[in-house]
Amino acid sequence: MRKFFGKSNFIVVMAVITLLSVSGCGYNKLQGLDEDVKGAWAEVQNQYQRRADLVPNLVATVKGAANFEQETLQKVIEARSAATSIKLDANALNNPETFKKFEQSQNQLTGALSRLMVVVEKYPDLKANQNFQELQAQLEGTENRITVARKRYIDHVAEYNKGVRYFPESLTAKYLLHLEVRQTFSADEASQKPPQVKF
Repeated sequence: MRKFFGKSNFIVVMAVITLLSVSGCGYNKLQGLDEDVKGAWAEVQNQYQRRADLVPNLVATVKGAANFEQETLQKVIEARSAATSIKLDANALNNPETFKKFEQSQNQLTGALSRLMVVVEKYPDLKANQNFQELQAQLEGTENRITVARKRYIDHVAEYNKGVRYFPESLTAKYLLHLEVRQTFSADEASQKPPQVKF
């Protein structure tokens, strides 16, 4: 074969065969899916950061209300501190323990903010406060954005995980790119239980 093609032609043919085999093994597809997951994760972090940035203003506004329950505020402050202390960059997304800690800390902040909003119902003056109303609207909008960002992330992770697990791309993922299945969000355990209705 080398005599027929010559050395330079042989190298060109082998390079073409290698390129064709690499493109057929899903290398580029997996790289694209990986970037999609990282981009979706960046948006999730962006929305969580937006929420964390709103909390100090919300707490300051609520503190101004006379006799407001300090324990509720303290739990919000502590939950925000815990949620912002865990950093999970895109490279650590396939670490199940770190991902679970991050998710739990964000769920604790969500719960603390929900309890805060329930307690606010007892304070009509606070509910009528213009600053509080604006912050509450921003917080509600941010919670919606978080839901959308998480959904997009879940969708991208599902596509990525299929690419990593399906044959023949799984060989490229494992041996060439060293990619692993990524973690995704799970439903909060409290959401698995039916609500108690009391009359």
